[in-house]
Amino acid sequence: MFFGKKPQESTDWLSGIPFFDGFSEPDLQRVAELGTEVEAPAGTVIMDQGDPGTECFVIESGVASVYVRGEHVASLDAGSMVGEMALVDHRPRTATVAADTDLRLVRFDSKAFRTLLDEMPAVSEKVLTILSNRLKNPGA
Repeated sequence: MFFGKKPQESTDWLSGIPFFDGFSEPDLQRVAELGTEVEAPAGTVIMDQGDPGTECFVIESGVASVYVRGEHVASLDAGSMVGEMALVDHRPRTATVAADTDLRLVRFDSKAFRTLLDEMPAVSEKVLTILSNRLKNPGA
């Protein structure tokens, strides 16, 4: 179960997340407008393989594991984005992601994710890099 919060007025919480390194203050403000900070207790399944993708997340803090067909393939921590692949290719989730520890995440629904890609070249470049790396090394 997720517990959502409205983004804080300050963008300080975003500037500490590695995914957003190098973003300008106006870009961070836009990210804060589009995203929602959520918390997921350890053991929470963030997404299930095969489900439709309607949102993606950037991990703010904590550790999550990625499973494909029940096999652990990767561990992710602060700065990692998850769930973007289903939003890009409009296909079901390719993996299950579960919280190993309590997680704090920034959640973007599909509309907000598209807006980020359209408005911010830095986000588009990072997402393309993530997808390229995953194609080269599916277990990463």
